Amino acid sequence: MADASFDIVSEIDLAELDNAINQAKRELATRFDFRGTGADVERSGDEAAVISAETEDRVTAALDVLKEKLIKRGISLKSLDAGDPRVSGKESKIDVTFKQGIGTEDAKKIGKIIRDEGPKGVKPQIQGEKLRVTGKKRDDLQAVIALLKGKDLDVALQFTNYR
Repeated sequence: MADASFDIVSEIDLAELDNAINQAKRELATRFDFRGTGADVERSGDEAAVISAETEDRVTAALDVLKEKLIKRGISLKSLDAGDPRVSGKESKIDVTFKQGIGTEDAKKIGKIIRDEGPKGVKPQIQGEKLRVTGKKRDDLQAVIALLKGKDLDVALQFTNYR
């Protein structure tokens, strides 16, 4: 019998990200406390956005609105990396980036957790920006998934290609 396996990835559904940004824009345009503040969220590239408003407190409030919409859309806040508010002319801006992929340091850390605390017959392999975990028994793989879900890691993890 062939070994069972699954992949550990960190990805963002870009369509859901678009939906969350559009919902945040709509809420910023209609909410009373944002009237006349010029609050807006603009997508810049595939994995970035810029939040702008007239004052620093309004731009941080707009960031909170975006976070709320991301959570409702099922996007983990661990994949969001928001910078500090900066003044640009007459308005304040926050640069936001969305992290995808598992970096080599995080992949090594996850692999070490699997080797140290996971079942014996399970082997993790780093493959680019994902980890492939193989084992003889599917129950062992499910134990690894439960182990990683219980850990508080700095990366949003998804488990795909379970076979």
